[in-house]
Amino acid sequence: MSADKLSRPQPSEATRNRVTLAAMTQDDLDTVMAIEQTAYSHPWTRGNFRDSLNPLFEAQCLWLDGELLGYFLAMRGFEEMHLLNITVAPAHQGQGWGHMMLDALTLLSRQSGAQWLWLEVRQSNLRALQVYEHYGFKQVSIRKDYYPAGRQQREHAVVMSLKL
Repeated sequence: MSADKLSRPQPSEATRNRVTLAAMTQDDLDTVMAIEQTAYSHPWTRGNFRDSLNPLFEAQCLWLDGELLGYFLAMRGFEEMHLLNITVAPAHQGQGWGHMMLDALTLLSRQSGAQWLWLEVRQSNLRALQVYEHYGFKQVSIRKDYYPAGRQQREHAVVMSLKL
């Protein structure tokens, strides 16, 4: 077990049973943006989230007693789902919430007829790469200069897929 997991308490089963997953709404955007801006050096804009609140996307929030733990957004395609953003609030990382959201997304993807789940992740985001690989995603390719990286630099993305 990693030192990170050892240093963070894992939520009890009773706590996990109080968690709810609900569709993201316009009313959630202030809270979502607060997390997004603390979690990333290049956060999504409010407009990115607002544009994703339509039937072509799966936008969900994970709540515990009124506190937003995390969220994900995915775009539906023909027999596939493309994960665009999955974020756990920094104060709640390392506690299994990301895995729980991936479970929910996998279920929603299968229910919509998807056979594949796709994503891109920053090549430097070793923690996320490890999470996705542990979950069963396979690296497919590299997208060169996909992400902004500051000072007019760009960073490669690792393209990953999961057969559902």
